[in-house]
Order: sequence, then structure tokens, then C-alpha cells
Amino acid sequence: MVSLISSARPSGSASSAPAPKPSKPLLRRATLSGTIRKSEDAGLDIDLMSVPPSPSKRARVTFNPTVEEKVMEAYQAKGRSLDSIRAEVKRSIEAHVKNQGDSNGYDNIKEMFAPRRGEDEELGEGSSVDLKTYLVALTSYTSLLNKNCNGLVKALLACEWMGRDEAFVKAYVQFLGSLASAQGAYVGMVLGMLVGHFYGVRLSSGRLPGCPNINRDQLTSRVHVALKYLLRLVPSASGVLSPILATKFPFSDETKKIHVTYIDNLIRLINYAPELKSDIFALITDRLVKIDVQMQVDLDDLDDEVAAAIVQAISLTPARDDDEDGEDSDSDADSVTSDEDIHADAKRIKEVQANVEKMDAILDLLFTNYSPYFADPNSIEAASMFETLLGHFSNIILPTYRSRHTQFLLFHFAQTAEHLVDEFAGTCVHLAFQSSRPAVLRQSSAAYLASFVARGAHVPSHVIRTVFELIGKNLDVIRTDNELTCRGPDLKRYSTFYAMTQAMLYIFCFRWRDLITSTDTSEEEDPAAFIGQDLTWTPGIKDTLTRTIYSKLNPLKICSPPIVAEFAKIAHHLRFMYVYPLLETNKRIRLSQYSSGHGNGALRDTGNGGNNESWHQLDAYFPFDPYQLPVSKRWIEGDYVQWKSIPGLNQEDDSDDDSGEEDDEDDVDVDDDDTATDGDDED
Repeated sequence: MVSLISSARPSGSASSAPAPKPSKPLLRRATLSGTIRKSEDAGLDIDLMSVPPSPSKRARVTFNPTVEEKVMEAYQAKGRSLDSIRAEVKRSIEAHVKNQGDSNGYDNIKEMFAPRRGEDEELGEGSSVDLKTYLVALTSYTSLLNKNCNGLVKALLACEWMGRDEAFVKAYVQFLGSLASAQGAYVGMVLGMLVGHFYGVRLSSGRLPGCPNINRDQLTSRVHVALKYLLRLVPSASGVLSPILATKFPFSDETKKIHVTYIDNLIRLINYAPELKSDIFALITDRLVKIDVQMQVDLDDLDDEVAAAIVQAISLTPARDDDEDGEDSDSDADSVTSDEDIHADAKRIKEVQANVEKMDAILDLLFTNYSPYFADPNSIEAASMFETLLGHFSNIILPTYRSRHTQFLLFHFAQTAEHLVDEFAGTCVHLAFQSSRPAVLRQSSAAYLASFVARGAHVPSHVIRTVFELIGKNLDVIRTDNELTCRGPDLKRYSTFYAMTQAMLYIFCFRWRDLITSTDTSEEEDPAAFIGQDLTWTPGIKDTLTRTIYSKLNPLKICSPPIVAEFAKIAHHLRFMYVYPLLETNKRIRLSQYSSGHGNGALRDTGNGGNNESWHQLDAYFPFDPYQLPVSKRWIEGDYVQWKSIPGLNQEDDSDDDSGEEDDEDDVDVDDDDTATDGDDED
């Protein structure tokens, strides 16, 4: 982790307690050799799972106290004993494997486990006993089920097992464990079958003839019991499971219900497979960012009024309970209304609304599941989880331009303690000035730093001043190194300088009150207390900004015009700085004559804009702009600084601001379509 203090003084010690050393990567391709445990060591409670039977012992299946205990030899399959069935199973498998042309017995066993439909379903309890007896027999000979028995294994994995009686389910899970232990090639297939139920189980799976009715929660629990047993019996299976979880993650166009159900099962998996926690949360974040970006692109394609109406409609519509599907619901997806009679635009709006609901529900679920880790922000658990979140930020969120809401996980949990504020801000500073990183990532880091410090309600004043000091020192270094050879403003050549300058301007616009060191009047007591006063500012701030703004690198020509315009108004109103003459001079500067290339890597949408002045300027991208998702926004309501206007500022605009900007809103969150320099360079 990187803190602000360590960024300012690399040789010093960090202000926050060191986090635990991160564990080594878990996405591994471990071999299964040497990692098989005895079933007794799997560590499951006796009422959840019994030891798989051994061919040399009288095996017993032990149930919980409410279930009758039976000896397997007591079961009869059409009048035959378990020993007789074992002999038949062994003979049939060996005949098939040895290619003796006698696969009738093998095919009969395979057909026995095939899913039944129609009149075949009415087979009663006796059939379940038969299947159970054959399952126990197969468990004794899983070592014979090599690749030539792939068809039988597939039939066994596809059989209807979740909704049967408890004794059958236990016998089935024991078979899975025995198969995974004896035949490593089938581990992926077994795990894939279980993960396939993470999308949601059908109610019909718990309504099998001759078996007690099982509700959806019990069906899901049986899947997790089986998975837990396998992971404890074969610990190296975790390395096989991780890529399966990624492969089977729902596609972005799947419904909200499928996504939420799958993610909920992933989080449930963490409870008994903590070694997968890092991989699972990284997977969720990676897929969430993709949904986030697509959702934002879709909203940007709509009119502002339509997009706002979608968000309002979601906030006014009560959330549906997906469990209230009724007894007849077998669908894994939400019901879809026929679109034949729906206008194309209405259909598009409906799709966008569904994506917004999906994004909202997933983030609400993640906020809920992350929160317990930060119940005590000073705990080891909080430090470890925040380190995980910082890793997601650096490797997944930061490189993704146009991510709109995912990053608010960092925004919220970083503000649960001051040392976490320090660590997140320090990480952003470190990434912004890391020369080995691409320019676009350094610019993005600067935007995250500025947006977090400006918008974070729990970011203390001393952190804001420390950030200003750190940025100022680094800007002085860059300016000193380049000013002598600088020909003029050039975004490609000095991108970090401009990104960090824009960060300072943005922070100043929002948090100038925290940069004042002394005032006799509280703004809460008198909103106009600062008007007409010569304020005392934190030492060095005015000098740093003056050196930066009036340097040959001319950042006010490169920074986003709406940000520059807002800074100019506030700075003049507060008697901090008067930059309007420089803005007038900048109107006569054509950036294209100084640009060292069109491929400047700036933070803006792709397109052919090399001849447009705005193409050589920074985008007004600040990732913690107001949170729009109606349900999950409850998590950040107390963390967020809304724009606060300055009394008397608008009255002075007409007399002081003649730099050509249109009358923008008070908030600096203005689209880059409103650039002030477009067309002003034609003399």
C-alpha cells in the first residue's frame, strides 16, 4: 500500500499500520497428484456427509437424528443384494473398457441414470432405492471409470439428484468425491456440473415423484454441500475451480436475476473456500466494470431526459422479489414480454432500463457483502480487504475508461477510516507520477485523485492540503525539467503535468474552504462571510499555482475549458488569483502548432479530431461525479460532497468573465461539448 506520507517522504514510515502480506496468486493450474485427502480428513460434520464406502468394509451412511439409520446391505435392487449389484457393475464396466463387444450391461446402467420424462417419472420410491444401490456400487469402482467410460460419467453427472431423499444425495456426493479422487481427469467436469447450478435451480428439480418436496434454498444448499466436500477432499481442486467460475460467469446480456443469483453463490462459496476469495472478488469486479461501461454507453446514446426518466422509473418501482416466482416457475431467466408490438425506441429503452437495474442490484449486493469486512476499519480483515480493493482499482477499474459506478466501492470503503483515505489517495498519487505507466493511466490516476479528494465528505482538511503540497512539488519538478526547452502547450509531451494541474484546479473549486487557514466567521453562520475579505490561505498554495499557471507549459490552455472557467470565477471572487488576461491571450494560441503528435493518449473518446482544438485538450473526466443508481446510492449518501455555490459569485460573472464561455451551470461537471475554444482561433 502507498500512503500520502510515504509519497511525500519515501524514506519515512507509513502512517497507517502495515497490512498483512498479500497471498500469492491463486489462479493456478495445480496438478491433482499428491493432494488427495482421505475422506475422513475432509472435515465435514457427520450430519452433513458420511465417509464414502470402501469395497473391503461394511459401509454405513449416517444421517442426522431425524432420519433413520440404515445399513447399505439391507437395500435390495429388485430382490438382489448390494454384493450382487457390485459384481454386475464391475463386470459391465470391465467388459466395456476391454472392448470385448459386450456393452449391454454398461448401457443399461447408463440408461438407468438418464433423466426421465412423461410416464417414466412415476417410478416411485423403489426406483430411488435401486438407483441408490447402483450408485453405491459404482462408488466402489470409480477407479475403473477411465476415459472410455466418459458416457456413463456424463449420465451420472446429468442425473436428477438434488431433489431426491437425503440418503440418496449423500450417496451421490460421496460418489462425486470418490470419482474426483480416483480420476483426476473428471475433476473439471464434476466441478463444472456443480457450478452450472449457480445460475439458479429449478423448482421442478425438487418435485420428483416418490421423493419429498424440496424448496429452492434447500436445493442450492445441497449444491454447496457437494462443492464443499469436494474441495476439502481434493484441496488442489480449487485451482481447477477458479477458471471454471470465470468461464461460466453469465454473459453481460443475461438478466439481472441470473447475475445476482450467480454472484450470490460465488460469495457463498467464499465462506468455505477462502483461498478463492481474491480470485472471486476480482472476477466479479472485472465483469461488473464491463457491464458498467456498456450501461453508460447506452445511457449516453439516449437523450438526457430519457436517461433521467429511466433512473426515476427504477427508483419509483418497488424491487421485485425473484423468489416469488410461484410453484410453476422453472425458468432461469426473468419472463420477457413479447416485443413484436413494441416500437424500436421503446424496446431500446426497456433494454437500457434492464441493464441499469442489473448494475444497481449487483452493486447493492457487493456493498452489502463488503460491509462486514469494514465493521472495524482498524482490523486485519479490513486491511486485507482494502488491499484487495486497491488491487482491483489498479488492475481492473483504473485501466477502464468510462467506468461510471464500480469505483464507488473504493470511494465508500476508503472513507470508513482516515488511514484508508490516506492509502487510497497515496495510491492515486503514486500511480499518477509513475513514469513507467502509460500516459493515459497517469491521467486517469490524477482524475481519480482529484475526484476523490473533491467529493469525499470524510476526507479531512489536512489530507486535502497534503495532496495539494504533493502535487505542487511534483509539478515544480516537471516544470523545472522542461520549461527551458518548452515551445508551448503540448498535451502529448507534458500530459502528466496538465493532468495534475487540472486535478488541483478541480480540488480548489470544490474544497477551497479547506485551504483557508484562518477566518473569524463561519460560513454556516454567515453564507457571505468570505465576500470582500482578504483570506489567509495555506502557505505555498498560491505560489505553487502561480508558478504552474504562468509557466511556458501554459496549462490553462490544455486543461478542460469548463474546469478552467469555474476556477477563474472562484479564484477571482475570493481574491485568490486573477487569470482572465491569460485566458484572453490563450484565445490567440493554436494548439495544433505545438502538438508533437495526434496520438496524445489523452482521456477522451476515440475519433478523428486531430484538427479540432479540443482534441489537444484534456477531457473533463472525473470518475466520482454524482452517483445515479437509485437503489445502491444509499451506501454513499453520507460520503458525498455536493456542489455548493458561492454567495455573490453569479452576480460578478457579467462584469469579470468575458473569456467567451457560455453561461454554464454552477457545477463544473460539464460535458466536453461545451468547450470554450472551439472556433475561437479563427482570426
